[in-house]
Amino acid sequence: MRLREYFFPTLREDPAEAEIPSHRLLLRGGFVRQVAAGVYTFMPLGRRVLAKVEAIVREEMDRQGSLEILMPALHPRDLWERAGRWQEYGPLMFRLKDRAGREYCLAPTHEELVTATVAAEISSYRQLPLILYQIQTKFRDELRPRFGLLRAREFIMKDAYSFDRDEEGLKESYSRMVEAYTRIFRRCGLEFRMVEAVAGEIGGDVNHEFMALAEAGEDIFVSCPSCGYAANVEAATTAEPHDVGPGSQRLEEVPTPGVFRVEEVASLLDVPTSQVLKCMLYAAEGGPVAVLVPGDREVVEAKLARALGPVRLLGEADFEAEPNLVPGFAGPVGLEGVRVLADRWVRAGRDWVTGANRPGFHLRGANLGRDFQVDGWVDVAGVKEGDPCPRCSSPLGLQKAIEVGHVFQLGTRYSEPFRATFTDERGEERPVVMGCYGIGVSRILTAVVEQHRDERGIVWPPALAPFHVVVLPLNLRDPAVAAASERVYAELGREGLEVALDDRDASAGVKFADADLVGFPVQVILGRKVAEGRAEVKIRATGERLDVSLGEVGWAVRRSLAACGLALTLGQPAGEGEGALLH
Repeated sequence: MRLREYFFPTLREDPAEAEIPSHRLLLRGGFVRQVAAGVYTFMPLGRRVLAKVEAIVREEMDRQGSLEILMPALHPRDLWERAGRWQEYGPLMFRLKDRAGREYCLAPTHEELVTATVAAEISSYRQLPLILYQIQTKFRDELRPRFGLLRAREFIMKDAYSFDRDEEGLKESYSRMVEAYTRIFRRCGLEFRMVEAVAGEIGGDVNHEFMALAEAGEDIFVSCPSCGYAANVEAATTAEPHDVGPGSQRLEEVPTPGVFRVEEVASLLDVPTSQVLKCMLYAAEGGPVAVLVPGDREVVEAKLARALGPVRLLGEADFEAEPNLVPGFAGPVGLEGVRVLADRWVRAGRDWVTGANRPGFHLRGANLGRDFQVDGWVDVAGVKEGDPCPRCSSPLGLQKAIEVGHVFQLGTRYSEPFRATFTDERGEERPVVMGCYGIGVSRILTAVVEQHRDERGIVWPPALAPFHVVVLPLNLRDPAVAAASERVYAELGREGLEVALDDRDASAGVKFADADLVGFPVQVILGRKVAEGRAEVKIRATGERLDVSLGEVGWAVRRSLAACGLALTLGQPAGEGEGALLH
C-alpha cells in the first residue's frame, strides 16, 4: 500500500478527550475517530487491525468445531420477556418502537435469540453437541462511556453458545472454549489471566473472566502467587478470619456532630479506619437489612446480591418510612426491627467505633456478643492486598486489568423458558444444557495497545499490525533512493508480506514519527547509504537496527518479524551475510 494514496490521518498533538494511553494513541495514529460519546468509526488502519483480530478469533473458534452464524441486532421485546430480562437489564439496554408502536431493543447480548433459534431446529440427541458463534455489533447504554473502545456504547463482540445434552457435555464444551480463548489471547500478544468471576445479568453458576493486565483497566482481580488462585474482586474470597475474642473497652457515646464518613470519624476519635464498624442499610426482600463491615473495607454489592437477591441502598423515602434508621449514624447497638448481617471480617475486630443511631453521635468500645448481636454471617466485604488466600493462606495481591473475555456455564437458564429440548435415546424429552462465551473483539485493540506501547507510539505485535513492514525512502528526489524503494517494496510484496511504502511528500522526521506512532513492526530505511548499496532495517519493538545490503533486505525483514513472534519461512540472505547489528 502506497501511503500517499492511503487515508492516513495521524495527529501531532494529544486529543483533549483522550483519558488513557491507548485511547490517545488510537486517535493520534488514525485508527479510530469518535462520532459521539462511546461511538467510534474505525478508520482504514483500525479496520485492518480489527479484521486481524476477527481472523484469529474465527480460526480458533473453527478449530474447536464451532459454526459461524449472524443474528440481527434488533430484537422484539417479547423475546427478552420470555427469559425475564426485559426489565432485568434496566437502563443498560437501548429500547425503541417501530411505527406501529411495537417495542424492540438493540441487543447487548444474544442468549434469547440463539436459544429460540436452536429450539425451533433441534429435536434429537443426534443433533448435539452444537456450538454456534457470531462476530457482531452490540449495544449498551453506558452511563459513562469512557476510555475510548474500553467502555463504548457500540462495540464489536464475538459471542458463542454451546448446546449439550448433559452437564458432562457442557463441561467438555466449556473446556474447549477455554482452550480456544487461551490461544486467541496469546496470538494477540496479550498477557492475561483467567479468573473466577460473577455471572451478572447473563446467569449461570460457573464462569470465568479473561483479564488482560493493564494499569488503565477498570477491573481488579486478586491472585495468589503461591497456589495460582485468581478471582475478580466481585467473586474473590479469603481464608476465614481469626476471631480475636472479646474487647476490653467500656461502651460510651461520643459526640460527632456533622461527621459521617469513616475517615472523618476515625480522625476525630484517633482510631484506625479498620476499627470503625460500617453499618450499611439496604432494601432487600423481606425488609431493610443492616450489613456490617470493617471501615477499611467496602461492601461488594454483587456478593451481597448473591446472598440476598436484588438489593439497593436505602434512600430518602425509605428513611422517612423507617424513622428508627438514622442515615450516617446507624449502628448495630440497639438497632431494632432490622435484620443485621455481618461480614466474616467483623470477627477479626473488637472495641468498635460505630453509629449510635441518633444524629451527631457515635459509640466507642462496641463489642460483638456483649453490646450487639448479628442475625447471620455473610461474605460480602472486598478483599484487600495481603489478605490470606482461601486455598493456601498465602498473602493475596491485587492487579488492575481489562476484561477481554467471559465464559459461562448456563445450564438450563434459557433452554427451559424457550423450550429448547431434545429427545434422548429412551424417547424422553429433556432441556439442552447451555454455555455462552464472549470476547470483546474491539476491546482487544485497547488491551493490546495498553500493553504494547512506548513514549513514541504503538508497538503492535506482528500478528495484529496493520502492515508488517513500512519502507521509508527519506529523499524521493534522489533517483537512486526512489528506484531502491520501488524495488524493495515490490520484492517484499512478492514474498507475501504486508508492505506500506511511505511515498508521501513529507520530511524524514515526519515519516519516522508516523512510523513509530502507528507501530509498524519493521521499518526499512532508505537514505544516503543507498548509494553504497546499503539499507537499514529497524525493529520497532526493540529499536535494534540491521545494516544490510539491498539484496539482504527481504531476509532481514523476515528475520526481524520472526524475532517478534510472526512465524515465517526465513530462507537464506541473498547478499553477503547477516549484516552488522547497530545499537
